[in-house]
Amino acid sequence: MNLPDNKLVALYGADSLESQRQRYRDLTREYSERFGVPQLLQFVSAPGRTELGGNHTDHNQGRVLCAAVRRDAVAAVEPRSDDLAKLKSSAFPQPYEIDLSDPDPKNGEKGTPAALIRGVAAGLKKRGFQIGGFNAVIHSDVGIGSGLSSSASFEVLTGGIFNTLFNENRVDPVTLAKIGQYAENVYFGKPCGLMDQLASSIGGVLAIDFKDSENPVIEKVPVDFSQTDYILAVVDTGGSHADLTSAYASIPNEMKQVASLFGKNTLREVGEETFRAAISRIRPEAGDRAVLRSLHFFVENRRVVMMVEALKTKDYDTYLRLAAESGASSNSMLQNIVAPDSIGHNQPAALAIGVSNDFFRSRGRGVARIHGGGFAGTIQAYAHRDDFKDYSQRMHAIFGSDCIQPLTIRTQGVVEIR
Repeated sequence: MNLPDNKLVALYGADSLESQRQRYRDLTREYSERFGVPQLLQFVSAPGRTELGGNHTDHNQGRVLCAAVRRDAVAAVEPRSDDLAKLKSSAFPQPYEIDLSDPDPKNGEKGTPAALIRGVAAGLKKRGFQIGGFNAVIHSDVGIGSGLSSSASFEVLTGGIFNTLFNENRVDPVTLAKIGQYAENVYFGKPCGLMDQLASSIGGVLAIDFKDSENPVIEKVPVDFSQTDYILAVVDTGGSHADLTSAYASIPNEMKQVASLFGKNTLREVGEETFRAAISRIRPEAGDRAVLRSLHFFVENRRVVMMVEALKTKDYDTYLRLAAESGASSNSMLQNIVAPDSIGHNQPAALAIGVSNDFFRSRGRGVARIHGGGFAGTIQAYAHRDDFKDYSQRMHAIFGSDCIQPLTIRTQGVVEIR
């Protein structure tokens, strides 16, 4: 196996070249042990993502700011002559075998990788693309519960496998993202928006406007956080996402309930001042939490525009101030910091944000905010380079020695590595 160093460096950076070479060697060896000596082994990589702004706005046709990161899922893969998808992933204890000739959702598969694979295959076939069986060994360092959207990375990776093996890479990144979302919504059973999949499929820092959800406006924003005084990181608090689907679903559902009171499907179709003028009428019909979450949507939607402009002009002080405002809005209005049914003493995300902001106040710089869906899992932090060692030690003491992950933006999305 000889992979071009320039491709590995482009994806992972020069400082990770040797470790990535070894990673791909290990994938090749494991593939041979499981499926026999490969005839023409191919590799597909799909990155995780980090949300920078627009917390819980995409599902109501809002604006978001997000980015692909260098942590990724990689598949060593070959086509089969039948319709079976056989795979083993480092993220799951057991291997999977899925008969792709049966495209219908299975109740017993909901919430499993098998549902995502079947859903991606069905979505591609519905759009007229080719599918087929394959053998795959997958390694992912986009950990489940890491807050970097392991599900979107896996969906986009699966779409990339079908694209590489059977479609000569003719499926464009936006279509791959939509098919991944379809698989997660319909087959996996989670009502996610489209942001995560777009970040993984396209790569780079993206400003996305979902006003026309079928044709989102996507702009790549030229920014390199490694050239600033701050290190972008996520902190894994150890909180589980298990049994939180209803909590996640309540946010878009409540926003859409408010929109329905105006005869609209989503909040983006409702004028902000029209909404504000009707708050007293909305309260008894939708409840105060729905009002607050809707107010968060409108303010966060405007804030994304300002964040993008700050990045374009390299005004990082303004950008960080807006990131802090986004976090405060998620806490006080969106209310996705503490799980609704959590026991009072078990609030890991809230604790991580509180301790982080206490540390940053003592240094006079830095920002912490909830990351992604919220309620558990990870928070996002911008720590000054001179403070990062001390900040890491503070987090390690509370959440464990592996809790903090510095992030580097990846410019490429899903990609075949020949």
